[in-house]
Amino acid sequence: MNKVIKCFGCGAIIQSENEKNIGYVPKNALEKDHILCQRCFQLKNYHQLQQTNLTKDDYLKLLSSIGDKDCLVVYMIDLFDFHGSLIQGVQRHIGYNDVLVLANKRDVLPKSCNNTKLEHWVRRQLKEEGIKPVDVIITSAKKNMLLDRIYDEIQQYRHHRDVYVIGVTNVGKSTFINALLKHYVSMSDQNLITVSEYPGTTLNFIEIPLDNDTFLYDTPGIVNEHQITHLLELNELKQIIPQSELRPISFNLNSDQTLYFDGLARMDFIKGQQTRFINYFSKNLKIHRCKTVNADDLYNRHMTFKHEIKGMNTIQNFKKYNFHLTDKKSDIVISGLGFVTIHGHMGNLITVYAPPHVNVIMRDALI
Repeated sequence: MNKVIKCFGCGAIIQSENEKNIGYVPKNALEKDHILCQRCFQLKNYHQLQQTNLTKDDYLKLLSSIGDKDCLVVYMIDLFDFHGSLIQGVQRHIGYNDVLVLANKRDVLPKSCNNTKLEHWVRRQLKEEGIKPVDVIITSAKKNMLLDRIYDEIQQYRHHRDVYVIGVTNVGKSTFINALLKHYVSMSDQNLITVSEYPGTTLNFIEIPLDNDTFLYDTPGIVNEHQITHLLELNELKQIIPQSELRPISFNLNSDQTLYFDGLARMDFIKGQQTRFINYFSKNLKIHRCKTVNADDLYNRHMTFKHEIKGMNTIQNFKKYNFHLTDKKSDIVISGLGFVTIHGHMGNLITVYAPPHVNVIMRDALI
């Protein structure tokens, strides 16, 4: 029986029969120690992504297989889009295995944020979701933040078992594993896992030896269809996903004023006394303020915005969400796009417009 060879970049099974199928490699490239499929080669060298026919169900089936194993699960969550990066029913998929939570992308949040407060906030949110981790670590895979502590805790909690790193697309799993490889294995850049801002880069389990016949596995990112990023063209993702520290932009709004977040979403301040709206979005996203009475016309007729989602050529096609504020500081989150922190007053009314199926929620303020 021929040995199954997998792409080191994405985990796809290597084949040389059909160039259009995932895992394709020319036959003359099969002798290398670490084989990259054509898809990963093009992504790494030319930033071109070949689409696949894999579905969300295919990825969930892979995830559910973890529940049949005795292992440590490293669950990565995105601090910028915390609720959008949660895997729905994660306990059902991974069974009773121990879970170490890494709250990633600390580098995106303002440096002034207190890490202890962030950790307590994450723990409260996890408790509401019924997740009981062995520990929570605030980290930045991109900046190697607390990498030694993470490595030590993985060794502590895995008890000589395999380790599976899970999370939604773009949460930073492959970046984290590459950081471990560089730091502890001295592996060259040519032999690292493929990383990109495109969803669905990892296609199968990627097996990395630990010791005594145990392995660390990078797993495919689970697609959360309620994040706005999945409605955008691939070339727009870099402009939406923050690559550096967020710089909050504040507006003091009176009632009957509106904020537009490019052409992707809109927030109307319907009722209440003047209130401060602190916006946390990618610096590449333009925010426009206007009078609410002019807001429909601005979108429907002028279309001056940089981004337009297919099928959303009129504001009437957006879904409407109403939020009644209290005296408590809260965030209104547009999943995958960003959030607005409001220290409101009892009776304040906010209306948000976003594309259908995109989650818009109000939560306790993160910052």
